[in-house]
This record gives sequence, C-alpha cells and structure tokens, in this order.
Amino acid sequence: MPDKDLVWLHGEVHTPPFSVAARRRAGFLLRLLQRGVNLAMPDSRPMPALGARCHELRIRDPEKALIWRLIYRIDVDAIIVGEVFAKKTPQTPQTALDTCKRRFQLYDLAAQ
Repeated sequence: MPDKDLVWLHGEVHTPPFSVAARRRAGFLLRLLQRGVNLAMPDSRPMPALGARCHELRIRDPEKALIWRLIYRIDVDAIIVGEVFAKKTPQTPQTALDTCKRRFQLYDLAAQ
C-alpha cells in the first residue's frame, strides 16, 4: 500500500520555531501516519469535537519547554493537517477547533 499524501491546510514544521529535535519527531510521527500506523497517547489523541477521524499530534519540545500540537484528519488517501500551534493551556483553544472545522469543511467542498 502506498504512503498517504500529506496535505497542509495551514502551518508548517520548521526550525525555528520548532527545535531540531521536535521537528524531527514531528516528521517521524507524520511519516508513520502516512504509512497507515494508528498512533495513540502520548503521541496522539482523538479530537471527537472535530470529527471521528480527527486527532491532535503532540510533539514535546524540551528545548522550548512546551508542547507543539498538530491537528490532523485521517482520510482514505491523505493525512490532512489543519493547524499547527504551541499549546500553552490545558485545553485546546476553541478558536483552534473552530478554525480547523472550517478548514476541513472547505477542503471537503473543494474536493467534490
């Protein structure tokens, strides 16, 4: 089975602002997702508020003392990244959730 495409609706993983270690970890986990591996905690958690196939990738960045988040959706043919941000509060900001919902809806409309 070929790797799934990686589609970026917003954001990117670069050094800076990611540390080199965090960027490499993000790349490794995204490659696993492209190959069809289902990730679980502590690397990824489901985001049922966004939909059944939506998840939040969690990338620890020890050099920056924070955790990066990539909100993504698993489609049949692609991993769709809707948002990349540094999470600074215990709860995912509602604005990030609303933005991802809108981006995923626009992506689906464009694909029709």
